[in-house]
Amino acid sequence: MTTVKSMEKSKGKSAETGEMTTSELMVKCLEAEGVEYIFGIPGEENLALIDALKNSTIRFITTRHEQGAAFMADMFGRLTGRAGVCLATLGPGATNLVTGVADAQCDGAPLVAITGQVGTDKMHITSHQFLELNKIFEPITKRTKLVVRPDTVAEIVRLAFKYAESERPGATHIDFPVNISKMKALPEEEPLARTTTNFKEYANMLSVEMAAAEIFKAENPIILAGSGAVRANVSDTLTNFAENLKIPVINTMMAKGIISMDSPYAMMTVGIPQKDYANMILESADLVIAVGYDLVEFAPTSWNSRADKKIIHIGKRPAHINKCYQCMVEVVGDMTESLNSLLRRTTRKAVPSYALKIKEKFIEEQKQYEKDYSFPMKPQKILRDVRSLLDKDDILISDVGAHKMWIAREYDCYKPNTCIISNGFASMGIAVPGAITAKLLNPDKRILAITGDGGFMMNSQELEPAVRLGLNFVVLIFNDCSYGLIKWRQMDQYGESHFVDYTNPDFIKLAEAMGCRGYQIKAAEEFIPVMEDAFGQNVPCIVDCSVDYSENVKLTKHLKTIYGSLEV
Repeated sequence: MTTVKSMEKSKGKSAETGEMTTSELMVKCLEAEGVEYIFGIPGEENLALIDALKNSTIRFITTRHEQGAAFMADMFGRLTGRAGVCLATLGPGATNLVTGVADAQCDGAPLVAITGQVGTDKMHITSHQFLELNKIFEPITKRTKLVVRPDTVAEIVRLAFKYAESERPGATHIDFPVNISKMKALPEEEPLARTTTNFKEYANMLSVEMAAAEIFKAENPIILAGSGAVRANVSDTLTNFAENLKIPVINTMMAKGIISMDSPYAMMTVGIPQKDYANMILESADLVIAVGYDLVEFAPTSWNSRADKKIIHIGKRPAHINKCYQCMVEVVGDMTESLNSLLRRTTRKAVPSYALKIKEKFIEEQKQYEKDYSFPMKPQKILRDVRSLLDKDDILISDVGAHKMWIAREYDCYKPNTCIISNGFASMGIAVPGAITAKLLNPDKRILAITGDGGFMMNSQELEPAVRLGLNFVVLIFNDCSYGLIKWRQMDQYGESHFVDYTNPDFIKLAEAMGCRGYQIKAAEEFIPVMEDAFGQNVPCIVDCSVDYSENVKLTKHLKTIYGSLEV
């Protein structure tokens, strides 16, 4: 067995006995995995683990709710590709993690959740706060393991990280009973070494040749890029591929920025409920080249409902099975190598005039809002102003709600992972916790969390740790006093809305009470100066901006009008 030897015999040993506890062994294992942060809340059943962390190189971030901790770990995984770690106690602490863990699992973000548990001597009887957490976490993780012996800790921790980080990434879970956490570890127990794979897996050359032939024959090919392309870091390669072969690129919400909007072949983001310009381009395609596409992001039924399109799948894993995603060729292997191999074996000269024409119309539509100073502000205007405030490397984190659809549609991206949108599980409440992690990892960048008033109130408590940690980022609230996305769907389907309206607190006073700075936009002309002032503060800032969501209904009518008006 390969192990990581301790630098000092005394390191990690209990001060009282000179022997290492199982909790201290687990901390050594986490350190060996390169863990920088653990996000969570101490509880009675994880006290031994908390105590073992006191002299660790790992920084424990105490949150105000376990869901916030899970979202912070989720965001760490998205931005780094390494598993974020969250910790909770048993019972309600563990169940509070569930939403954030499920979000990481569905969105392909590596995460390891650790929960406290009653002792193994109490699991067979009715016990205070006991739940079979393995059964709860099993459907929302890649692996869940119960630690029942001290000598299994190293293996279980290594397994959790290996599965969390391997393609397709996701969540794993370790359930750590309180009596096991306090037991003595065997003297010979050490963390298992992280194994690294420096080799590339190459696609089958016959598949590459077949795919190249189909691309050459296609009259109107389209690239559909998904989150797997972001994880594989193929932005430059994909851009080169698209521009050399003159193939338009449509991206999913989770792949925004995979090809810079500066490129003439960068089209738009697909995925809002209405059929949009991007759908027109997809429907015109006789061949869809799906690069890193994940069905959870944007269902094949939304762009291939008749199952009549030729599809080439390019990914690190084989294609999923779906009656509307039946691939004629699967190019499975390192995506950079696959794209370069295809480029060497095929050529195209045709200019995609139809797609370029649609992009021009979309850009014209966007420009109409440059000088729209009506108030409440239109979402299109807000996002144009936001784009002018942020550098290409700055990070925007979107919560889930009506604003997410507008961000996906209107906010231009130039680099991957600069606009983070949860669109697999799509849980409200991710923006504020996500901004904390983004700022911890990127202290020199502007971090902007955009949220609706509904999503903000779900995890606004995490502003307290942000203040405590000395982080400065801006939370922009699209304020409409309703669950705007659901109202939008109600209006689409029934022509009226019910049970979606509410009142809000005074967000300025709330910000001040939590040690933040609060602003309220009272006119569209104030937006940019206020935001600049907020970014200049040394504390988190809340900017409350009333939004005109009558634009939701107008967009639906507009798209119904223009959809199909351009001949394919």
